[in-house]
Amino acid sequence: MSGEASSPPPASPPRPEYPRPQLVRRDWLNLNGSWEFDFDDADTGLAEGWHHGRRLAQQITVPFPYQSALSGIGVRAIHEVVWYARDVAVPPEWGVGEDGRCVLLHFGAVDYRTTVWLNGDEVGHNRGGHVPFSFDVTPYLRPGPNRLAVRVEDRQDAHQPRGKQSVDGAAHGIDYFCTTGIWQSVWLEPVPAVRIDHLQITPLEDDALDVGIFLHAPSTGWNVEVELHDADGVVAHRLVESAGAVAWARLAVPPDRIRRWTPDSPHLYDLAIRLLHRGAELDAVASYAALRTFAVRGGRFVLNGEPTYLRLVLDQGYWPDGLLAAPSDEALQADVTWAKRLGFNGARKHQKIEDPRWLYWCDRLGLLVWADMANARAWSPQAEEALLAEWERVVRRDYNHPCIVAWVPVNESMGLPQLEAGHPGQYAFLERAVAATRRLDPYRPVVDNDGWEHTDVTDVCAIHDYTPDASGLRARYAVTLGGGPLPPTVWYREKPLFARGARYRGQPVVLSEVGGFLTPPPDLPPEQRDRLYQFYVTAEAGQNLLDRLRDLLEGIAALPFVAGFCYTQLTDLEQEVNGLLTYDRRPKVDAARLADLQLALFRNRLPLPPNQP
Repeated sequence: MSGEASSPPPASPPRPEYPRPQLVRRDWLNLNGSWEFDFDDADTGLAEGWHHGRRLAQQITVPFPYQSALSGIGVRAIHEVVWYARDVAVPPEWGVGEDGRCVLLHFGAVDYRTTVWLNGDEVGHNRGGHVPFSFDVTPYLRPGPNRLAVRVEDRQDAHQPRGKQSVDGAAHGIDYFCTTGIWQSVWLEPVPAVRIDHLQITPLEDDALDVGIFLHAPSTGWNVEVELHDADGVVAHRLVESAGAVAWARLAVPPDRIRRWTPDSPHLYDLAIRLLHRGAELDAVASYAALRTFAVRGGRFVLNGEPTYLRLVLDQGYWPDGLLAAPSDEALQADVTWAKRLGFNGARKHQKIEDPRWLYWCDRLGLLVWADMANARAWSPQAEEALLAEWERVVRRDYNHPCIVAWVPVNESMGLPQLEAGHPGQYAFLERAVAATRRLDPYRPVVDNDGWEHTDVTDVCAIHDYTPDASGLRARYAVTLGGGPLPPTVWYREKPLFARGARYRGQPVVLSEVGGFLTPPPDLPPEQRDRLYQFYVTAEAGQNLLDRLRDLLEGIAALPFVAGFCYTQLTDLEQEVNGLLTYDRRPKVDAARLADLQLALFRNRLPLPPNQP
């Protein structure tokens, strides 16, 4: 079996593509590349004034975390406080200060608490390791070089949303090495004082798009021009007048130009948006949109009005040379391509808020996305606040991506360890998380707690079941196959499927983690095998793995009440060698044969939900 290598070496500067595909401007300055860097283990940098022009001792390649090889440092030891610094100069042609023109400093993601200074002045701060943030640095700029300093604090705090990053610094079980500091692109962008700050794009069932245009600040006497394009030219055009800070444009697509987005035909329309004041252009941005609706009806998933069976693969978004940070845009594209080549129509991005460029490729190439939040590992009121604050920013950031079809604020009760025992506060938090998600996005289903211990408010009954074969699945769901209800507990330690008296109410049933067949190196001594080997079945790469997959998938296909599944997982990851690809993205099975198997079993599946108790 042959296949592509992991990824090409990073460009200079690395990650040269525009980082924000849903809101694109023409002019920008990439700040990725070589930065000064240092550890601050004694946490004396603030007292010693490192932000006042101090030269840092090491060099790091941004946007790769210091723990990764691509950073140029590659140290896996824990350092909870780190500093970055570099000199930056604003291109004179940007005309900063003329007619109120401003410069924004953007960070794609920095894990976890960030403070930024420019020329010794504090510009701002951020909490949250997976979301973008920006500052208007215009008041702090000087002619010529400007000194930018960044302090990041990333404690080994179990109450901090951290996803699969371990809390002890070691990779073991289902936890992996930490990612500290900058791990997505940093860039400068010139903008007008009155500018487009945010877009909200909603596809409607009548083949129209609602486009909300939010300004940075209220203004009067302005209007906005919105054009929808395809390869043949303008599809729809609106000129909307407004006197406040928000304008809404509804774009109806003519019948002869309707092309709905599906994984098999991921058609995207281009959007061009111009902000005008008395006929003069103030700002212009480009985006894209799709005609794609997704809903839950009668125990099924419905895509564009048609029942759709979900064939998902678990994708954790780690790379051997970049860890959480993708080595390149091509690496993100390759992972999406591999998922489709293997026969999946979607991916569950697991315990990670991925780089928006991955979502762009899912939009462009056609891959449905089940989006997880990165969870904390302990519960407290502070942990709840931190998770919800960051999660709401995630939903706003990714709302416009047509590929996303479900939101998952919590997975396997992570950070809610007493939910199994019926803890009323933790149960109430799940309900609040679902309600907050629905307020931001009423159009997509929400999975309250993926895997087990659901509440009464979940839109999907998602079950993690690592039963390894068809005979085991038939035995486990014998009562359900005989016309009875779902089992009251799940595969792992007989955890309850629903908590605190909640019950199944006809939602689509998804086996949202299955398989996990380990393919250990043949020379790995038993004493070095991780505890994962106690849970997962092993299989040799090649025909043996394909045979196990065939048996498992045939077993799933024989469960008429199942509306989809998610196979664990796309790639190996450190000690968790249960990928369909190796960690460096080489296939363990013949991709075409697995794809043909999936299509034969699931292409025309129409699930029938089980009886309700």
